[in-house]
Amino acid sequence: MAIEKITMPQLGESVTEGTISKWLISPGDHVNKYDPIAEVMTDKVNAEVPSSFTGVIKELIAGEGDTLEVGQVICTMDVEGSKGTTTNVTEEQTIQNESVPSQEQSKQVKKLEENSGKARYSPAVLKLSQEHDIDLSLISGTGKDGRITRKDLLKIIESGNIPKAEEQVVAQPQQTVQNIPAPTATAKPAAPTVPAANIPVLPGDIEIPVSGVRKAIATNMLRSKHEAPHAWTMMELDVTNLVEYRDSIKTEFKKREGFNITYFAFFVKAVAQALKEFPQINSMWAGDKIIQKKDINISIAVATDDALFVPVIKNADDKSIKGIAREIFELANKVRTGTLKADEMQGGTFTVNNTGSFGSVQSMGIINYPQAAILQVESIVKRPVVMNNGMIAVRDMVNLCMSLDHRVLDGLVCGRFLQRVKQILENISKETSVY
Repeated sequence: MAIEKITMPQLGESVTEGTISKWLISPGDHVNKYDPIAEVMTDKVNAEVPSSFTGVIKELIAGEGDTLEVGQVICTMDVEGSKGTTTNVTEEQTIQNESVPSQEQSKQVKKLEENSGKARYSPAVLKLSQEHDIDLSLISGTGKDGRITRKDLLKIIESGNIPKAEEQVVAQPQQTVQNIPAPTATAKPAAPTVPAANIPVLPGDIEIPVSGVRKAIATNMLRSKHEAPHAWTMMELDVTNLVEYRDSIKTEFKKREGFNITYFAFFVKAVAQALKEFPQINSMWAGDKIIQKKDINISIAVATDDALFVPVIKNADDKSIKGIAREIFELANKVRTGTLKADEMQGGTFTVNNTGSFGSVQSMGIINYPQAAILQVESIVKRPVVMNNGMIAVRDMVNLCMSLDHRVLDGLVCGRFLQRVKQILENISKETSVY
C-alpha cells in the first residue's frame, strides 16, 4: 500500500481556490476511482470532486468550510500497487521534503524579488493584505514562481510580525501549489475592511454565518472591483414591436417546443450579433496585453435563494433565438436542481444579466472577471413617450445598462455597440424568425 494525495482541482478558468462544503466520505472508507468524495464551492461553480484513485481514505487534511488554493492537498488515500510519489517514503521524510525549497524554487523567488514591480496576487491574498494592512512588496512567497500564497500571509499574521517599511519577511516554505496569475497589482491596496469582530452585536441582531458560496462570490466581486476600473453607460430602447411579436407567438411556441420563448432570449441573440460586429467588446485584460476572444460565449446570471451562478451559452452567435431560449431554459433548470457541471460554467466572454426579472429598471453590474463588460437587461415597462410626429403614445420601454472595464474599453465603442443592440431589437417584427 502507498499513500497518494488528492488535491484541490481547478474547477474553472481563473479559479484559484475552492471551499470544501461537504465531505462525502470518511477515513477508512473504500472508494473507487471517479467516485465523488467531496462537494466543493468556488465563485463559479458548486461541484463534486471525484477520487483520482481506488483505495481507502487515510486522512482528511481539510475540514468542511476550509478554503484551499488549487493544487493543495485535501485528503490522503492508501492505494494498493500505486507508484505515486509517496511510495516507500515515510510521512516524516515527506514533510521534510516539502519544507525545503528546491534550487529551482529559490531561483524563482529571487526572480520574483528582482521583478517585484510585476508581482501578481490571488484575490485571497489581496483580501488578507487589505484586512491586515500588509505591504505585499515586502514579502517573499513560497508558492509557484515565488508567488505569495494565502498560507504565507496567515503565518505572518499569526506570528504578529507584520512587516515594516524597512523589513522584508520571507514566509516559511510550504508545498508548492498551482496559482493562476491575477492581473498585475499596480494600485495601492484599498482601505482595509472592518473585521466582523469589531461590529457590535446588539440585542435583537441576528448573526448569519457566511457560507462558502457567499465567500466565493465576495472574493470574485472584490477582485473585479479592486482590479478593473468600472465605468457605466445606459441606453433606452422602445421594444413595443418585440413585445407584440413575442406575445403573438408564445402560446404556439410553448405548445410546439415544450418551453417558453422569453424576452431575454431575444436580448441575448441581439447582443451576440452585435458582439460579432464589435469584437473589441468581446475582450479580456491580460496585464501587458488585451486578448480579443474569437468565440462569442454569453454568460447568463442565474440566482438561487442564497447564491448566484453564471452558466455559459457557447457560440451564441451561431444559435437561433429558439436555440438560445432552449439553452436558457435548460441551464436555469440545472442550476436550480444542482446538476450544473463545471464545464458549463467555463469559457464565458461577455455576461448578460436579466435584472428586469425582479423588477429593476436601472442598475450598475459588477463585471464578471476577467471579462471586459457586463450588460444588465432591465424590466420592460409601459411609459408615455413623445413620438417623432409630436404625439404622445404609450410604449414598451426598457433600459440597457452596461458596465465596462475602462482599461479595455472606451465609451465610444461601447456606445456604438449599444446603438447596434438597440437597432436590432427595435426592428424586430412579425417577419423576424425565431428558428
